[in-house]
Amino acid sequence: MFDSDELEEIRANEEEWHEDEVEPVIDRFGERKETFTTDTGGQEVDRIYTPEDVADIDYDEDLGFPGEPPYTRGVYSTGYRGRLWTMRQYAGFSTPEDTNERFHYLLDQGQTGLSMAFDLPTQMGHDSDAPMSAGEVGKAGVAIDSLDDMETVFDGIPLDEVSTSMTINAPASVLLALYIAVGDRQGVDREELRGTIQNDVLKEYSARNTYIYPPKPSMRIITDIFEFCSAETPKFNTISISGYHIREAGATAAQELAFTLGDGIEYVEAAIDAGLDVDEFAPQLSFFFNGHNNIFEEVAKFRAARRMWHDIIDERFDAEDPKSKQLKFHTQTAGSMLTAQQIENNVVRVAYQALAAVLGGTQSLHTNGKDEALALPTEESVRTALRTQQILAHESGAADTIDPLAGSYYVESLTDQVEEEAYELLEEVDERGGMLEAIEQQWVQRQIQDTAFDRQKEIENKDRIIVGVNEFEVEEDVEMDVEEVTKEDEQRKIETLEATRSERDDEEAEAKLEALREAARGDENLMPYIIDAVKAYATVGEVCNVFREEFGEYQPGSAV
Repeated sequence: MFDSDELEEIRANEEEWHEDEVEPVIDRFGERKETFTTDTGGQEVDRIYTPEDVADIDYDEDLGFPGEPPYTRGVYSTGYRGRLWTMRQYAGFSTPEDTNERFHYLLDQGQTGLSMAFDLPTQMGHDSDAPMSAGEVGKAGVAIDSLDDMETVFDGIPLDEVSTSMTINAPASVLLALYIAVGDRQGVDREELRGTIQNDVLKEYSARNTYIYPPKPSMRIITDIFEFCSAETPKFNTISISGYHIREAGATAAQELAFTLGDGIEYVEAAIDAGLDVDEFAPQLSFFFNGHNNIFEEVAKFRAARRMWHDIIDERFDAEDPKSKQLKFHTQTAGSMLTAQQIENNVVRVAYQALAAVLGGTQSLHTNGKDEALALPTEESVRTALRTQQILAHESGAADTIDPLAGSYYVESLTDQVEEEAYELLEEVDERGGMLEAIEQQWVQRQIQDTAFDRQKEIENKDRIIVGVNEFEVEEDVEMDVEEVTKEDEQRKIETLEATRSERDDEEAEAKLEALREAARGDENLMPYIIDAVKAYATVGEVCNVFREEFGEYQPGSAV
């Protein structure tokens, strides 16, 4: 570090440089913009950064070494030199048979983990033949109705050899139960099951809207999952606290960070209130962040996230286990940044976003297909997206040293800025009674909506350039193959569901659902009852309908 005399000399030299070198050039040529800011955060970017901008940093307290508190530089001491991030392409569409085929293709192409996308009916806890499901079966992901479907998806894929992430929230307990049931059928010890369920319902209320039940029973189901998995599936991450969808809805980097960690605080408090010890479940918490275009802002966000979570778990909750204080996260490149215009540009966007995630130390990564602004990704675009990660891992050198941007005057200063702004937002959340109260007051939703509105105005006014959209446009006649899900696919799925119902023991299924209903009325852990029900071939819709009848459905207020 620099002493005060050296900093004073640097400051004087900077002023002289500005007067002698910068001002004459600006007077003659100007600059591209009056003000430079980060991508979405709006933090003003200075012309130059010097040691003065990082003068207050204490290396041990603020940075530390990788694998040591406060984990700013990463949670593992060897970074990617020991093990690369998990390449986990998000996949799932149409029928379980189609998804099984895609999973095998991705594994054959070198993917190292599975990430399962579910269609909208499954996400909302409806079976494929429900009236609400018409026209949506298999469209945004795979349609899962029963244990038959889950076994088909993982046919030929031993669950003790892969880790699986499932992007499912309100019905997360049911899909987890199905996964556990498949593992039981395969003879896999539950302690060997690895993966993650998203299971983050709070961000559904504030940003994504695939909720079912009101907050209180939803939090009960989540804490039941925490308790059950800590004993039964200790290698399985019980929640992926998601900033991704918050950012997709329009939030800034600092808002994404603040509201995600705020949701995390809410889950920890709920689990402790339910009688769990923080060190019993906190090591199984994970996070899910968005990978946006501005490389430096994203790296700063990831580094700040690790430092903040360490301090929050340490200071608010007195955790003792170091693993409880380690923020581990998955990153997905930004779907909202993909454009339907000049779709080849999306390959470049995704590569830069992936680079930011790796420079920021992500534990796993999904890279979007170039055509996802138009439809489900084709096999070709999925392969290109996966190759983007593999080139980054094996050819770029980005994975060869840990936290390579550490010490940059700009990145360290920006890390502090993002952290400071996120803490200011968290303080306001606390003043409002926590994230659940802030969401129910519609305050969080208004913050995100206001930011999204401002950003759209910037695009329309060309204050923010989107290449190929509001600048550098071309006339194009887009002709390309897209992945389609047909009415015939939907009918085929409904016929499979009907066959499952006709072949099961209805009396056993009804008995297991009734036992689940009684458990929902009491205070027992719900997970064993859900597993029993799905093993009797009760469907996702039938299980969720029990909870609908007992817990009710959430009715949101207005954020206007």
